[in-house]
Amino acid sequence: MGPKALIFVIDSCDRERIQEAGEELRGVMEDDNLRDVGLLIFANKQDMPGAMKTTEINEKLKLTSFMGRREWHIQPCSAITKDGLYEGFEWISKLQIEPKREQF
Repeated sequence: MGPKALIFVIDSCDRERIQEAGEELRGVMEDDNLRDVGLLIFANKQDMPGAMKTTEINEKLKLTSFMGRREWHIQPCSAITKDGLYEGFEWISKLQIEPKREQF
């Protein structure tokens, strides 16, 4: 069995590079080896003033346009305070991924 989920960490305060982050994420998620994995995005630096909220991050990353039927979750967090980290990993632990079927 391959990976269950990909964890992608973004800087919620960096509006200048969010588009670049989205392009990189799309490229990674298009890899055939990651076709069936879930996606957890840790939206870091939520403890900082002006941090983007999850709805804005979703819009800027354009998740609905390339994630298809895969499960994904944006978890607000702070690496400094550790807020939200446990909840993100808990989401992964509950993620239900169907096993890949062998193609003949």
